[in-house]
Amino acid sequence: MNTYLIVYLGSTLLALVTTPIVIRIARRLDIVDTPGIRKVHSKPVPRIGGVAIFVSMMALIIPVLLLPNVIGQSFRLIRLKIITLLCAGGFVFLVGLIDDIKGLRVRAKLLAQLIAAIVVCGVGIRINTIVLTDSLVIDLGWFSWLITILWIVGITNAINFADGLDGLAAGICAATCGVIVILTLYFGPPVMTVIMLCLMGSLTGFLFFNFNPAKIFMGDSGSLFLGFTIASSSVLCASKTETVVGLALPVLALGIPILDTLLSMLRRFLERRSMFSPDFGHFHHRLLALGLRQRHAVIAAYLITLLAAGGGMFMLLTRNAQTVIVFVCILLLLVLAFRVVGSVRLQETIAGLKRKHTIFHQKKQEIENFENIELHFRQARIFEQWWQAVCFAADKMDFIRSLLPLTNRDGTKRVLAWEKTGESIGADDIVKMTLPIHDRRTGSALNLEVQVHANGSLESAGRRVTLFGRLLEEYSIANLAG
Repeated sequence: MNTYLIVYLGSTLLALVTTPIVIRIARRLDIVDTPGIRKVHSKPVPRIGGVAIFVSMMALIIPVLLLPNVIGQSFRLIRLKIITLLCAGGFVFLVGLIDDIKGLRVRAKLLAQLIAAIVVCGVGIRINTIVLTDSLVIDLGWFSWLITILWIVGITNAINFADGLDGLAAGICAATCGVIVILTLYFGPPVMTVIMLCLMGSLTGFLFFNFNPAKIFMGDSGSLFLGFTIASSSVLCASKTETVVGLALPVLALGIPILDTLLSMLRRFLERRSMFSPDFGHFHHRLLALGLRQRHAVIAAYLITLLAAGGGMFMLLTRNAQTVIVFVCILLLLVLAFRVVGSVRLQETIAGLKRKHTIFHQKKQEIENFENIELHFRQARIFEQWWQAVCFAADKMDFIRSLLPLTNRDGTKRVLAWEKTGESIGADDIVKMTLPIHDRRTGSALNLEVQVHANGSLESAGRRVTLFGRLLEEYSIANLAG
């Protein structure tokens, strides 16, 4: 027990000493996070705090693992797994540090996480079974690789997304480390207790400088390293406990970043945006929108995390179905917290799904129409056939009218016109556009005027006009025989 206390206090003290040094280095090298539309801070802040966290943790872990005691013996029993976990974590830290200094594409960071997760899985740190009851054990087989990789990469990015307010990610990660410490005290191995205490201590010291108003941010070097290390450690501990508690407790402790990430993915899916695109819909943004100050919003997130983790501790006293019931109840309370702040909006989600479904079928129908219309253009050999194809396309694409002014060979003017009959459409539901067409005779541009029925969707109207324009380009009148 003295060793546990020493490594925690030692890493805390080392973080208190290291972080100010990192702040000075970051300022001197101009590695700072500048204010912007996505940021809540108003002045440049150093952003390589992950260096202080990483150094403070590793400086204590390495010598302790070599001690000739129970901890050292525990390390030697699973030496390959621990060394791989720490080295893979170090690799992810370096990738994050490069991103903090020079910037990396999202794909590059994601690829690095996948590689590190695969390496960790390769040495046996996997979720092989899920034990729900004594008689109900789910053997995942080869799916253990997929589930473990998804878990590690998912948690890594969840922590990265949660790093949006001063001290938010660091505090939640410190609480999660505490949860895993309790698990390892119950089930072992002692070496994991030391690793989590070192990480928790480094976060404790770092929070003195990261809490609002922050003097330093952890950056991607910190958030990616924390997410990867905590996710991998929880998998290793879960494999030792051989019960659902080993994974369920970390899930509850990380409830805010996990749910926030899932809801963000759903929100971006419904809005048809990239999964990594920025927005202001995260849990901490919702708290700020309610009128809370940044410090109070972070404290609220801390309290929710502690309540979820504390309630989850009851799972250590339950068995089988009771454990699952406790887990589900606390998970529902977390969902309720998201509902209260406005992150969960059932009616809007249902409406978004319906809109997504409608748009999908619209696009599918428009593409089918385009492919059918294209056959008519391919058969056009002379100008009259080409104009018939244009009229057919206008009808199928829900145009209202098409007008093409022409100059005859003798210099007289005429207008080719097509108009849909039998419909009365208001002017506010009509999109008017002029499309230039190369005149094969004069070399100048002919102006094809089209009026499109928007049918309540400017996006659909624009998409139909785009497909129509594609037909005019690919089957130009300049290529006709006569």
